[in-house]
Amino acid sequence: MARTISEIQQTMLDEIAGDATLSTVATSTSKVAIYRLFTRIVATCAWTLEVLYDTLKVELNDLLAALKPHSLRWYANKAKDFQYGFTLPIDTDKYDNTGVSEDDIEAAQIVRYSAVTEGEDGKLRIKVAKEGADLEPLSAPELASFTEYIARIKDAGVRVLITSNTPDKLKLTLQIYYDPLILNSSGQRIDGADLEPVQNAVKNYLKNLPFNGVFVLAYLVDALQQVEGVVIPHVVTCATSYAAVPFTTVNVQYLPDAGYLRFENPADLVIEFIPQTQLQ
Repeated sequence: MARTISEIQQTMLDEIAGDATLSTVATSTSKVAIYRLFTRIVATCAWTLEVLYDTLKVELNDLLAALKPHSLRWYANKAKDFQYGFTLPIDTDKYDNTGVSEDDIEAAQIVRYSAVTEGEDGKLRIKVAKEGADLEPLSAPELASFTEYIARIKDAGVRVLITSNTPDKLKLTLQIYYDPLILNSSGQRIDGADLEPVQNAVKNYLKNLPFNGVFVLAYLVDALQQVEGVVIPHVVTCATSYAAVPFTTVNVQYLPDAGYLRFENPADLVIEFIPQTQLQ
């Protein structure tokens, strides 16, 4: 950013004052002193150059933005910039929010979660979700508006598939070997601090997964081992499903098709609590 003429001139005056030779002859404090007039002229020339460089930088950045293909991260970030109910100026990927309050902008930015992947066919898949009590898919009108928004800002020739789906379904069976001094036979804390510590740990693990993050059974076990009173957590069975696809067994890891996964029914999380004596 260009400095002001006064800032540039003051830099030169400071250098003069700090020079052993010049400081002895350039002593006048008058604004019309010849050496001060010279510094003012030079400062004006330097300021003009800096302004021209700033202008050139803006023009070059605009050219690069127009020519450079956008990255997957760019598409993911632009998805979150979508403002439901706002018009997009022609030939731009940015909204004109002149006179719009920050609260109104935030309320209009309904896409809170987004992820973009590229398939083997080169098509981009954009997964999005909004936020309510939990992650939620966009409604049909919201998705239609968002789809049009992406169509207007995407690079020419780029094919996209936009999805905003209900969470993938998870069924999980666990055996929890527990410390009878901490938990009872129902898995509740004996001190009454938490009636479902294991169930809550599983649900929190799912909620804390990054959007479009990989569900890893070993990491789930790690999370369960942090629950006080859990001695040995064992995953007996794990299966997932999405849309109309039948449930399939998960042995190691799973990438949710919708970007996130949840239990569809409380009965989908089955836990057998087994008392465990102290391990030697």
